[in-house]
Amino acid sequence: MVKEAKYIAYDPIVVSDESTVVAEYIPEPRADESFQSEADLEREFVEILQSQAYEYLPISSAEQLKANLRTQLELLNDYTFSDDEWDRFFNESVSGAKDGIIEKAIRIQEDHVQVLRRDDGQSKNIRLIDKANIHNNRLQVINQYEIGQGEGGARYANRYDVTVLVNGLPMVHIELKRRGNPIREAFNQINRYQRDSFWAGDGLFDYVQIFVISNGTETKYYSNTTRNSHIKEQSGKTSKVRTSNSFEFTCWWTDANNRSIRDLTAFARTFFAKHTLLNILTRFCVLDVDRKLLVMRPYQIVATERILQRIQIAQNYKTLGSLDAGGYVWHTTGSGKTLTSFKAAQLASRMEGVDKVLFVVDRKDLDYQTIKEYDRFEKGAANSNKSTAVLKRQLEDPSAKIIVTTIQKLSTFIKKNPGHPVFNDHVVIIFDECHRSQFGDMHTAITKSFKRYNIFGFTGTPIFTANATRGGSPKLKTTEQAFGAKLHTYTILDAINDGNVLPFRMHYVNTIKANRSLEEEVSGINTDAAFLDPNRVKAIVAYTLQHFDQLTKRNERYTLKDRRVNGFNALFATQSIEAARKYYTQFALQQAGLLPDQRLKVAMIYSFAPNEAFEDGLLDDEVMDADGLTGDDRTHLEHTILDYNDLFGTNFDTSGDGFQSYYKDLSMRMKDREIDLVIVVNMFLTGFDATTMNTLFVDKNLKYHGLIQAYSRTNRILNSVKTFGNIVTFRNLEKNTNDALELFGNKDARGTVILKPYKDYLKRYEECVTRLKTEFPIDEPIIGEENQKDFIACFGEVLRLVNILSCFDEWEDDEILTPRETQDYQSKYLDLYAQFREQAKGEVVDINDDLVFEIELIKQVDINIDYILMLVEKGRGEHGDGFDKEIAVEIQRLVESSPALRSRQDLITEFVKKVSVSDRVDEQWVAFVEQKRAVELSQIIEEERLNPEATEQYMANAFRDGYFTSTGTGITKVLPKMSRFATDRTDTKTRVIAKLNTFFERFHTLISGTVTGTTLAPGI
Repeated sequence: MVKEAKYIAYDPIVVSDESTVVAEYIPEPRADESFQSEADLEREFVEILQSQAYEYLPISSAEQLKANLRTQLELLNDYTFSDDEWDRFFNESVSGAKDGIIEKAIRIQEDHVQVLRRDDGQSKNIRLIDKANIHNNRLQVINQYEIGQGEGGARYANRYDVTVLVNGLPMVHIELKRRGNPIREAFNQINRYQRDSFWAGDGLFDYVQIFVISNGTETKYYSNTTRNSHIKEQSGKTSKVRTSNSFEFTCWWTDANNRSIRDLTAFARTFFAKHTLLNILTRFCVLDVDRKLLVMRPYQIVATERILQRIQIAQNYKTLGSLDAGGYVWHTTGSGKTLTSFKAAQLASRMEGVDKVLFVVDRKDLDYQTIKEYDRFEKGAANSNKSTAVLKRQLEDPSAKIIVTTIQKLSTFIKKNPGHPVFNDHVVIIFDECHRSQFGDMHTAITKSFKRYNIFGFTGTPIFTANATRGGSPKLKTTEQAFGAKLHTYTILDAINDGNVLPFRMHYVNTIKANRSLEEEVSGINTDAAFLDPNRVKAIVAYTLQHFDQLTKRNERYTLKDRRVNGFNALFATQSIEAARKYYTQFALQQAGLLPDQRLKVAMIYSFAPNEAFEDGLLDDEVMDADGLTGDDRTHLEHTILDYNDLFGTNFDTSGDGFQSYYKDLSMRMKDREIDLVIVVNMFLTGFDATTMNTLFVDKNLKYHGLIQAYSRTNRILNSVKTFGNIVTFRNLEKNTNDALELFGNKDARGTVILKPYKDYLKRYEECVTRLKTEFPIDEPIIGEENQKDFIACFGEVLRLVNILSCFDEWEDDEILTPRETQDYQSKYLDLYAQFREQAKGEVVDINDDLVFEIELIKQVDINIDYILMLVEKGRGEHGDGFDKEIAVEIQRLVESSPALRSRQDLITEFVKKVSVSDRVDEQWVAFVEQKRAVELSQIIEEERLNPEATEQYMANAFRDGYFTSTGTGITKVLPKMSRFATDRTDTKTRVIAKLNTFFERFHTLISGTVTGTTLAPGI
């Protein structure tokens, strides 16, 4: 038994008073190399705690433990209990005859202030723990606490190694094993204590929130949930059945650089530092709505605290509204970003001076999942919104502290509410996944409108110089440029090394024997035809069926949600809807002769707009409805869902609500291991987590973000049966895989684009312009496909160089091309863009991979409709009704050189011809557009036999809200009356949606302001 502390030399550790996790841990060779017994290890550990101001108590009985608890609570609350008051308070508010681990965890985490009924009939609040001033809590340590067999109902006699008391309550228990023994033995011993005696007597040991296990060399911690779930699942089961909560959920403690602190001595000096331990217990534990206690990992704590520190510094140094007030957190996919962001949002919302915390997501399905995740941690903490009007109400409601919204809704709110008072509030804006979609106009609008903001981004796959897009502003190309400095990094290699996610096991399967990879050849239909050759598809399906049981471990059994299941499940990622359909059909054919229990349960899901991965590796989002699908694609999906309905007794279809219900049901059956394989295009490859999935079959091109995101669907930890994520690729992805892992495994990857000196870009610009004017004179047609491709490459290079040069102050005097020359070349460029896009719809066309149209760069300098009207006003003012031909030609040039205005060319030309000198131009324009809009909508209503009243209201809502949506019940009211079983019902709906969307794009923003590209925002 330890009686007094003595001085011991320890490893040097950098500690900050402001941080829970040490900044840097530098291990040193230990001086003492002699044999250390378990008793010696325990003695040394207790001495370290004593040196850190823990009071040692020689407690050996339940009566002493209870008496000490009374003393500590009296000190904490500055109150002396009478004997009757203490007995009453202990029995009603501390012990509780029927209270177990869950009830006591709730008491500590959510209800730590209990009410005492005093002898005089009055009530008094008694704190079990002080969360406001953590150093008011007293820490004590006991060891070798013994409970005898039968004592308090204990099944067996047990002696506990070391326990830390907080205000007299056991809250951290440490179980030690001699050096050289497996650390798992300590884990198993705690499990035995739970079965045998932790609950016995007064049940005070059920207050333990955190367990620590160590063999001296390795030390880990975990929450009471992991231990409790493990015991519950083991109860009554045979030892052969693996469980879904076990040793795999124990955690390493680290420093802020993710360097693990495994030796017990160093662990004691860091994790058990008073400031650290009390912070973890009072701030960095989350009890979710399922009553599971989640103890945050060190990298999550570091990221949260750095966000809070950034907010505080920005307040003190008045840097709100700048990049210096923000930053981004790079935590790899699967590392628990939602928990980190929730805790950061929760704690930020409680900071003095912070008015709102906006949690911004990018897609409807992520919105749904994020709300669900937030509700896991604290019901109602996040106020979701279904429309911009609801968002407006929440922003004006002082009680709505945390608001989850989409970037599209927030952008619409900003456009419709200029000068709103919330823009002057202190608002913390947190982006769930700060990738490419936040780098455009919406990001700029947000940062320009809000005046006093902090902006933070979470991402598992940042955008660096190496994977930045070609287009866009050079000052807004990477994550760092958009959100500020990197606040913390936890890479995929860190997560794998810590055991927080599983490693990948790669299987490269060669399916096409050729002299060179087809991926390096032309990217037209000829390549697709080769990949979708029936013999290749047939061979891949045969390979998948042959190896599926082995890859998914279908012969291994484990317990999942009180059910015994066999093995894991998988996704099959395809390049296109056509490919998905072919694979689904082939799986059905090859399994037709098998007995029902031998067949894989195969499902399929896709929706509108699944495209090839973007240039920077992002996977294109699929909307959460099937309305935009073509007739054949929708019919095939409908038949697939009917197969699903037959299999599971459900009743889903491809209607708006039916499809969303199918998506959610399929998601749950994947997570519950009720389905074997799901064929997808892009859906489920990002933002979807199923711990039961361990295999991804890939027959599509992936790189950078998309590759890591897709692969990471397989490597979530579940149990000891699941040891890695299988990736089976039927494409040549080895180089892409290596490049992505190298980039996202390198915590020093550069996030700032380093620009060359101005003169270097100017010299290249001058060379390109000289070539452009020499080889492609404005007045001469460009004849021949090769010449056209050369022009596209040359002018595209000019656009990119101008985009960079415009960031320099010297540029204004050095531009060579005149505005008119730029417009004329741009018109040629857009003509060729339209021509090649039309050709790509043909049956056979080969377009080189390097044929890249820089359309985004043209859109950056798109023509403003107000500028056109200003020219009309100028011409009318100078020449009256005899409109100046030169100005008309100038307007024609402007329109033809604008990607957005070209589709409105007929409207602008007609207006210019009929504009009158008698009235204001802008008023005439509004009246003209309204009249044309009414006429064209009437034509659509007549052609499609639509409901006139419903259609007019539907489109009025779209123009009012600023976006067109094809989801919800509104569109069904628009459609003509048809039998539910009409064969052309789906085709009619698809055609009507396409027409109405085209109509919306034609007239949206045509009244005033810059005309942008497509504004279709399905699912908002």
